[in-house]
Amino acid sequence: MTGRPGIDTPDHRGRTGLDQAGRGLDRNPDVVIRDVELTSQGWHVLRRTTLDYRRRDGRWDTQQRETYDRGNGAVVLPYDVERGLVLLTRQFRYPAYVNGHPDGMLIEAAAGLLDADDPSAAVRRESAEELGVTLGPLTRVLDAYMSPGSVTECLHFFAAPYTPADRTGDGGGLEEEGEDIEVIELPFAEALAMTRDGRIADGKTVLLLQWAALDGPFARAAHGG
Repeated sequence: MTGRPGIDTPDHRGRTGLDQAGRGLDRNPDVVIRDVELTSQGWHVLRRTTLDYRRRDGRWDTQQRETYDRGNGAVVLPYDVERGLVLLTRQFRYPAYVNGHPDGMLIEAAAGLLDADDPSAAVRRESAEELGVTLGPLTRVLDAYMSPGSVTECLHFFAAPYTPADRTGDGGGLEEEGEDIEVIELPFAEALAMTRDGRIADGKTVLLLQWAALDGPFARAAHGG
């Protein structure tokens, strides 16, 4: 029998055993994993898991759940309080385009997958690649599961101050990875207004801008302080 790529034999990224993730989980006594199937292994991995779930009334229910595993990520909001600015990106996002966004060009905070890096190293890497900025001290804002109904990703949120002198490169992302990223510097008040009128519709970016207004570097200005 021919080996199954990603399970018995390496797939195009050299991975095996991709059907093993989730097996043996026992942290929740009300969940018993029965089977994990690999349904797709492109750049990221789609699995179908069969599990028994004990409902609140005590009855056991057999369910199937599909999970999209793309790894974890990190995102950062660079801000300049003295000039009242934030540094963001604009890039084409096909999933948003196919789901109703007018042109698919989303304004976002710089972000990326962790790969082999820790979260703080990842946001420094992405800031250099996408924004051309060398970040100073990082503030850890929070961690959040952005689409827990189907996507496994946990996103680590950061913010960091920057000055004009910290813009040490052109940014734009990596062309070999298909990136074509525009760097945009916006007044914080305008960026916050854009979350209200829909011009900024990316969830992670909305969250970071609202944090900056409520508890972060622009909290006093947002409240008239």
